[in-house]
Amino acid sequence: MSTKTDILRPIVLLVATVWISNSGILHAANSAATTRPNVLFIAMDDLNDWIGVMGGHPQAITPNLDRLASSGVLFTNAHCAAPACNPSRTAIFTGRSPHRTGVYSNAQRMRDVLPDAELIPKVFSRHGYHSSGSGKMLHYFIDADSWDEYYPSAETENPFPRTLLPESRPVSLPRGGPWQYVETDWGALDATDEEAGGDYLVAKWVSEQLAKPQEKPFFLACGIYRPHEPWFVPKKYFEPFPLEKIQLPPGYKPDDLDDIPEAGQNLARNRYFKHITELDQWKHGLQGYLASIHYADAMLGNVLDALDRSPHANNTIVVLWSDHGWHLGEKEHWQKYTGWRACTRIPLMIRVPEGTTGLPQGTTPAKCDQPVSLLSLAPTLLDLCGLPAETIHDGPSLLPLLKDTNAQWPHIAMTYLHSRGSYSVSARGLRLVHYADGEEELYDTDNDPYEWNNLAIDPQFERRRDELRKLAPTKFAESPRPSVESLNELMWHSLTGNESAPASKPDGGQFDVVFINGSEQKVQLWWMTAGGTPKPYEMIEPGEQRRRKSRPGAVWMIGNEAGKNLGYFRVDDRSAKAIVPEM
Repeated sequence: MSTKTDILRPIVLLVATVWISNSGILHAANSAATTRPNVLFIAMDDLNDWIGVMGGHPQAITPNLDRLASSGVLFTNAHCAAPACNPSRTAIFTGRSPHRTGVYSNAQRMRDVLPDAELIPKVFSRHGYHSSGSGKMLHYFIDADSWDEYYPSAETENPFPRTLLPESRPVSLPRGGPWQYVETDWGALDATDEEAGGDYLVAKWVSEQLAKPQEKPFFLACGIYRPHEPWFVPKKYFEPFPLEKIQLPPGYKPDDLDDIPEAGQNLARNRYFKHITELDQWKHGLQGYLASIHYADAMLGNVLDALDRSPHANNTIVVLWSDHGWHLGEKEHWQKYTGWRACTRIPLMIRVPEGTTGLPQGTTPAKCDQPVSLLSLAPTLLDLCGLPAETIHDGPSLLPLLKDTNAQWPHIAMTYLHSRGSYSVSARGLRLVHYADGEEELYDTDNDPYEWNNLAIDPQFERRRDELRKLAPTKFAESPRPSVESLNELMWHSLTGNESAPASKPDGGQFDVVFINGSEQKVQLWWMTAGGTPKPYEMIEPGEQRRRKSRPGAVWMIGNEAGKNLGYFRVDDRSAKAIVPEM
């Protein structure tokens, strides 16, 4: 006859077995979580292919970019999703394409268009990672809720630490007019790296995080701002580039626009290059860009050295990318915003250590010339870290190419311009630039890497041109207008007595200016003509706003119902809001 003890024994053994088994499962799960790879996610701003290993300019000094590239996979045919900071970085951090989100330009604010989008660091935090970062990762804001930790403090929404700049500006390039971006300027700083601050402080903070033991796997972002304008870095980075020895960009060719359609010519000639060359500042600008790359490379070296010294050296994936390239005279263009290879092609390097969850063998040092997009970064990192895919991501994972750079790759890379319906398609050895009005350019980049010869009307390339066009989307999300809150605020200039506002000196293209009456009285809006005559527009009630088309250099005067002139606004180089103050 069984006793009570005999009856309970199997139950006790079963419970014990389940507890031991579950403990083992939990232990295994915890072990997997703690051995998941870390991610060091490094951005460089406005960096084109002027690095040693990519051969973009023969005078570039980039030993640290070169050593990172030589230790992982260098993608030599990588392209941005958009040739401007905001849409490119939005695409990277959301994993969503501009043609689906409608974020095409710097004038938009990401959270106005995508209030609920989950960014990469938040996805990693949701899966048990500690997500932290420093410097510019998004377009001039931090998005505090997406991070566990940030430097400077996330609550400030200002990603830049103390940065030394000359007290009196401009130093080298006088403004050609209100159309010119005020930061287009350069010069050597008589300062040490530490005194210069900026990227040095970002690299220092990131290095300090790498030196710490971590309880969780981490996603650590490092935003190096240079070579973004203005090009002010310590003078030791200028010294290797004597002005008299500066070489012009290899991709520059006089009369390169002769075979380009009107839409491309209008995009190319944005006045900067002409202004710079007329003032004999071309080589000075090239010197400033090369010096800024040299400086950014040195800051990268500080971070890579810190990783090598850290306890995380053998368990950290390193990804380095630039948000887009930069023209320095190629196609008679200065700046970004174009669909040409000088602007869309960027450095992309990925190094994966052995034992990584998604790629146990790690990466073998190699170069890959398959066309890839920065849209692939988010799904690739999830794959490498053994995390579930996000169905909302638009890009394919790069994992097959990290395993084998010669793997089958049936993909192209799309870059979307700020004009809805304009884009470029990058394939292997061939590129198509398509404008919203239907005009096109086609380049055989295997034989014409600088895109000097437009083959779009060459009958021999008609089939290949049509094939590329068919790979592009036919539907493009609408581009929401920037919110009033996101606009820069124009300075208010008070008038006294019988003063009138100065004459307008309009110079540049049209954009919106929103006038907001923040006073308690009705006001009259006047536009000042080039001859200094006020031209009346509408009355604006207290608290109301009016949207008007304007141009850089235009002057708008505000008066009251009694006919007294109260003050004026001078329009700068971009869309803005003009708030009439309380009086």
